[in-house]
Parts: sequence; structure tokens; C-alpha cells
Amino acid sequence: MEIIGAVQLRRGFPTMKYYVEIEGRTYVVEVDGAAVRLDGREVAVDLEVSDGSRLRHLILDGRSHTLRADRVDRRGAWQVVIDGHRHDVVALDERARAIRDLSASQADSGAPFELRAPMPGLIISVEVEMGSKVERSQGVVVIEAMKMENELKAEAAGQVTEVRIKPGQVVKRGETLLVIEPEPQVTIS
Repeated sequence: MEIIGAVQLRRGFPTMKYYVEIEGRTYVVEVDGAAVRLDGREVAVDLEVSDGSRLRHLILDGRSHTLRADRVDRRGAWQVVIDGHRHDVVALDERARAIRDLSASQADSGAPFELRAPMPGLIISVEVEMGSKVERSQGVVVIEAMKMENELKAEAAGQVTEVRIKPGQVVKRGETLLVIEPEPQVTIS
């Protein structure tokens, strides 16, 4: 239950659903105003933030905890220290999880990687062109959906072999935006 520390409590906002992975297990955390549900069970949560400090005070079901959450370099990754114990955590909202799931299976296969639209939207910018070299996690396309801009990132290092979209274009969910040919894997025997 400590995993709530990696999820921002969003009082006064529409319901948000997060998928939080910690120690090989995925928890579903829903934040609906002041109500928080962990795997479908409502829990009492209060998170206090002190100005100027990275430490937080978390009260979870009446138990007090001190925590610190530091963002790690990859999307949704956090290092959370709670009551002196370190946990590597990945906390993704539904949109970020959909983006990851649509692209992750292709990234490790060695086959050309097709970056697909995770939702219908409007292409705001294309940060690469045909022939561009890209690094894993490099931003390549910005898409606007539901009045929010989302940066889509390359899931593998390689070279852009196709660009099928342009700024101002409306795309459907699942539509291929660009294709990246992965760098050859070097194996030493």
C-alpha cells in the first residue's frame, strides 16, 4: 500500500486511474477527488507536502509514513523511499500505459518498429524526418488529444525509415505515424 507515494493525489479533478508496478506486482490506484481506491478497496489517504523539502508525510489508513519520491530517467519510473526502505516503482496513468503497451512489444523484437497513435488526435509536431537517427526514449512526435499535448517517444534506437504524418493532420487510434528500423544488435561470442 506504500505505493500511493508515487501517485499524485488530485483533489478536485476527474477520476484518474494509475497502474503502479512495485516488486513485480501491479496495483490499480484510482483517485477520485478526495477518495482513493487501491485495487478496488477505498483507503484513507492524506499526503502533506512541506515547502522546500522533498520529504512528504503520508497517512495511509491511520498509519503515518515519511516518504521521498524521486523521478528516474524513464517514463513513469520513480525511486521511492518510505520509512527508510527503497522501492523502484513505475506509476503510469491510463494514457501513458496505453502508449507503453502499444509500442513495447515491437521495441525488443529487432523488427522495424511502428510508432502508432495511442489515441485519436491532432499531430502538433513531428520532431524527426526520414533518415533521422533516434535514441531510445527520444521524443519523436507530439500529438494533442483531449486538449492535452502528449510526447510520443522512440521505444528503440534506430533510423527513421518512414514518416506517414505531418503537423496539423488528424489521426485515428492505432494509426501508424512513423517507422523506425532498429540498430543492429551486436553480439560478442
